[in-house]
This record gives sequence, structure tokens and C-alpha cells, in this order.
Amino acid sequence: MRPVGYLLVTAAVLWRRTGAIALDVNSKASIRNASATLAYGLMSWYQNNQSSTALTAIGTLPAPLYWWEAGAVWGGMVDYWAYTNDTSYVHTVQQALLAQVGPKDDYMMPAYYASLGNDDQAFWAVAVLSAAEYGFPAPDGNSSNVWLELAEAVFNTQQSRWDTTSCNGGLKWQIFTSNAGYDYKNSISNGGLFQIAARLARYTGNQTYVEWAEKTWNWMSAVGLIDVNYNVYDGTDDTLNCNRLDHTQWSYNPSILLYGTAMLYNFTNGSQVWEKRTTGLLETCANNFFSPFSNTTNVMYEPSCEPMGLCDNDQLSFKAYLSRWMAKASIVAPYLTGPVNTLLTRSAEAAAQACSGGAGGTMCGQKWYVGGYDGSYGVGQELSALETVQALLLLRRGGVNAARRYPLTSEDVHVSVAMPDPTSTFSIPPKTSATESAT
Repeated sequence: MRPVGYLLVTAAVLWRRTGAIALDVNSKASIRNASATLAYGLMSWYQNNQSSTALTAIGTLPAPLYWWEAGAVWGGMVDYWAYTNDTSYVHTVQQALLAQVGPKDDYMMPAYYASLGNDDQAFWAVAVLSAAEYGFPAPDGNSSNVWLELAEAVFNTQQSRWDTTSCNGGLKWQIFTSNAGYDYKNSISNGGLFQIAARLARYTGNQTYVEWAEKTWNWMSAVGLIDVNYNVYDGTDDTLNCNRLDHTQWSYNPSILLYGTAMLYNFTNGSQVWEKRTTGLLETCANNFFSPFSNTTNVMYEPSCEPMGLCDNDQLSFKAYLSRWMAKASIVAPYLTGPVNTLLTRSAEAAAQACSGGAGGTMCGQKWYVGGYDGSYGVGQELSALETVQALLLLRRGGVNAARRYPLTSEDVHVSVAMPDPTSTFSIPPKTSATESAT
């Protein structure tokens, strides 16, 4: 990922429509309809599947968006299919996920080496992991295990790059020495490896993946990227032996870890170690990335850039992953459901109000706490709104087909929903009229 300037509409069109995406958070049908509108808006940005598209560009998004964000979009669209049973985009998503696997089927595309980071590769891996966990159909002519095999290939390349020449371990941000940022060891790259390992552990039952998840977590804690209060900082410099941190906090860093710890809580049938870490990370997400003002309680935002209008194209999409991984975590760690439901329900309501721009009155803005469309539009804004609204289906009884709500495992692995009484007492007072038992 690279920082780039984000797109702004001109002052002449910085206006607010009275309309917005219709969303009744107490109606599963309304949530599905709103999700369909948002999915359509998101997919309208995708043009790189035309007959004239170069083979290396199929499945990617238009410049200035980087390669990784396409993988993030396809992960969101796999979830959209699983949550809504809408098959409209299945072929497009299949084609995109397989177009970018690279010559060794490990999401190492030579065409994108100049900007290829471990975090970029990880976003494609977590997309195909979702495809495996939800039973997303494999295209004709491919192995039924193609999604799992791709994720395992990414893990294998990343664990082989674990660097002990400095800082006693860790993944570097960039893969190639020629890339700016090669000396940076950051949370999103190591968090990506952690989540991939945790999800592969649960899916396959292979203890090696558990060991790598523990190794990655322990390293991040040792160098201070995860502090004692579960704040997660951006990164550290390996030329300084990781003795100095960039303390910037981005929402996707604790949330990428959150889904991994929740998966391990589930896989270990309620381990108190993983419960404590899961609870701590959710508290960090709730305390640091919601409620920007007293009159916008439980509305999601990106505090390190959003209030100042300084988010770049990467950062404009970060709320999508916070929503995605909080919701998924609450399925495998059900004791999280109450606070996650409170946070995402109010944020979804605010996001729907923010999706009131453009000629059709459904283009999504960035700042959900202003009560309408703020004039900032693009892929990140659409994806963030989609992920937050469709996440409500996971949080509603009967909102998602039972066969897809709970992530699958291999046939010889049997994992139960962890149900022992958790030691956590974390809760958020409801600030919305929404009820958990939507009709």
C-alpha cells in the first residue's frame, strides 16, 4: 500500500441530498436491499474485465488505486454473496481472484512487484480464505480446494520471509529490497500473517499454523506494536532494531488481529488467553474508532486522518475492514455479539445517510457523522458502507443462510462454537432503537 492523494469532488457539487439509501436496521429484507444497492455502486467502479483489458490488469481497479485494494474488494464481494445469496457477481469475482494469482499461484504478480508488500499479498489471501470458509464456488476446471490452496501458498511465501536479521524476527512491509519501505516492519503485514495463520489453523487443524500465529503475536507484543492495553501501532524501523515506533493508530490494525484472536478462541474452545486478547482488541476498536463527537455516539471513523480531511485512497477504505472483522469475530466468539451489534448498527445507519450523493442519490461519502453526503466519493467509501451494512446480516438471527453464517472447516476438523462463560464484562450501552431480533 502507498499513500496517495484522495479524490475530491469540486466545490460546485459539495451538496447534500435529502435522500439516502433506505435502511431499516430491524428488517433483514431492508438490509439485503441496501446491501444490493451498495454492491452495485461498488461494482460500478470495476471496469478491468473488458475484452480489451490486458491480462495483467484483469481483476484490478483503476489508477491511482493500488493492487491490494482490488483483493480487498473481492473479499467483500465474497462476503456479499455469502450473506445475501445474490449470485449476480459470482463469475466476475471468480475471474478476478484467479486472474491475479501470479505464475506460482501465490499472489505474487510480477506486474506489481514495484509496489508489492506483504500486506498487499495478504489481502488477496484473506479474500480466498473467505471463499474457502463460506464454500464460494470454484470455477469449472479448478480444484474444489483452489481457494484454500491459494491461501496456503501465500502463507508459505510469507513465513519463508520471516526476517531474523533484525528485531529478532518479524515481516518487513515490502517484499523487495528496491521498494521504499523495505526497512519498515509494520502491524498490517504481521497482522495479515497472524490472521492467515489463525484461520488456516482453524480450517485445517494443523498445529503448525497455531505455532506461527503465536509466534507472530508474541513478536508484535515484544517489540511494542501491541501494547499492554491492546493498542496497535503502525510500525517500526528495523534499521533501529525496532527500538522506535510510529504510534499512529489505524483501524485495520487491531481489527485484522481481532478476527485472528477470535478464530483461535473458537479453535481452542474458549481459551482464556485468546479470550483476553480478543476482548482487549475489541475494546481498543470501540474506544479508538467510534464516537468522534458527543452527538455521534457509536459512529465509526478514522481518527488519524478523517476529521482533518487527510485520508488517502488506502485509508478511505479502512472502515470496511474494521466492520468486516468485527462482525466475523462475533460469529466465532459469540460473547462479542452485543457490543459489536451496537457499534455496527449505529454506524450502518449513519453510513446509509452518508450514501446520498450523486445523480442517483446513493453515492457514498466518507464522514458518516455529518448526517449526509460530504462530497468525498470513491471505491473506499463504497466498500466501507457495503461492509458495514451487510455485516448486520451476520448479526441478525436468520440474516444469513445457516450453512454460510458459520465459517467452514475441512471435513476432518470439528470445531464447536465456544460457549464457556467468558471472563469478559465488556459491554456498550445501546444508543439506537434497533433490536437484535430483526424480523
